[in-house]
Amino acid sequence: MNAPPIRPAQASDVATIAALLTDAVATDPVAQWLVPDPTERQHVFHGLLAMEIDHAVEWGHVDVTLDMTAVAVWHHHPPVAGAAPLSDYHLSTFTGRALPRFQQLHTMLHQYRSRAPHHWLTRLHVIPEARHHGIGRTLLTHHHQRINQLGYPVDTVTTTSTVRDFLTRQGYHAGTPLHLHDGPQLWPLRRATRPLPLTTTAD
Repeated sequence: MNAPPIRPAQASDVATIAALLTDAVATDPVAQWLVPDPTERQHVFHGLLAMEIDHAVEWGHVDVTLDMTAVAVWHHHPPVAGAAPLSDYHLSTFTGRALPRFQQLHTMLHQYRSRAPHHWLTRLHVIPEARHHGIGRTLLTHHHQRINQLGYPVDTVTTTSTVRDFLTRQGYHAGTPLHLHDGPQLWPLRRATRPLPLTTTAD
């Protein structure tokens, strides 16, 4: 099976992508810590993810496969001019009693993140039935080619050692794990700047 073609997500795709990613967080250890109750977790993350994806479609990059079996979500730092920030108000709209834990997570990530220009990989998901066919690697390569034109690094934080190990095989370097208070650890990773080689002309 070859990896399917990739296209940029549109506003009309937001609901489908949010549902896809909501299913993915059902067994995610950090999502379970954030919202322990499974039913509440589904409700909270569906709203949060719809908001996040809608924001990324407009101000970042969201790449999907044509068959909608995989998605990669990227944000820019610094944000593009005119981008509306996602604030604690937006977070509290969906998180309810889970807000303190979400704030703890966001504070920790904010302290970790570089202030230098970079792209931030927030979501990379391939449905279980489509894995082991190079689709995740294809999604990454698609955006790496784009960001190489800018000479920017990529930062991300993953919640499982499986994804950490996958990303290290794609050229990412893992940093010191981050630890939530009374919660699971996360693994920050960075893909270093890969500027394109300079072209020269012979005299």
